[in-house]
Amino acid sequence: MPAHDIDISEADGVRYLHFGSDWIQGAMRIARPWSLELEYTREMLAGLLLRPHEDWPGTCLIVGLGAASQAKFMHRHFPETRVTVLEINPGVVAAARQFFKLPTSAPRMEILITDAAQWMQTAPAAHFDLILLDGFGANGRPGPLDSEAFYLACRQALGPRGLLAVNLLSRSRGFQAAARRIAKAFAGRSMVFPSCDSGNAIAFAASGEAVDTHLDNMRTRALEIKERTGLDLRPSISRLQLSHSLPNGHLKL
Repeated sequence: MPAHDIDISEADGVRYLHFGSDWIQGAMRIARPWSLELEYTREMLAGLLLRPHEDWPGTCLIVGLGAASQAKFMHRHFPETRVTVLEINPGVVAAARQFFKLPTSAPRMEILITDAAQWMQTAPAAHFDLILLDGFGANGRPGPLDSEAFYLACRQALGPRGLLAVNLLSRSRGFQAAARRIAKAFAGRSMVFPSCDSGNAIAFAASGEAVDTHLDNMRTRALEIKERTGLDLRPSISRLQLSHSLPNGHLKL
């Protein structure tokens, strides 16, 4: 297991997680511990607009705990969803519980201390509705989590309405190559949302049932999600519309 440093900093009411460097690995606004502070963590949940089923996602796999923002959000706002988290460093789990309000007991959330690259090779097939992949080391690199083999394993683990969301770094030299690996693993059924101001760009890939939704339906769904959870995904829709050609307002994947 990795032994990199885990550091905590605070500024302007926000607590940050670092792995022995200034690189931000997670954040929490202290006054709103259940909200998603970082823009890219919000955009990774735009899959909720692409699969607008009332019972979706029933299962969610999170690769890389970080400050536990998405794990806490899903557990709090989606009571029918079972969440599994893969985290390689037990110190990250301890820090998330001590500094970032991760519940010590959550019956619908399972946290596994494991190497995700190895775990995914034997993951149950067609099991997860949603996979959120945000695994980076102290150097800001995903290592084996950014490989065609790993993306193929994710595809195998996704169910008939499966969706993968991957946090990519658009300013990295390997950004385009990573997007191509995802596209190849998912037989072209992928797309990359425009880069956030932070340089994070979220790639989405679908398996099973086709994604075919209209922008109007996405906006309606976004309002429902905002009213229920406080998460506002409307900016993601606007940025998507400006950066991608969507014939007749339809997004297909």
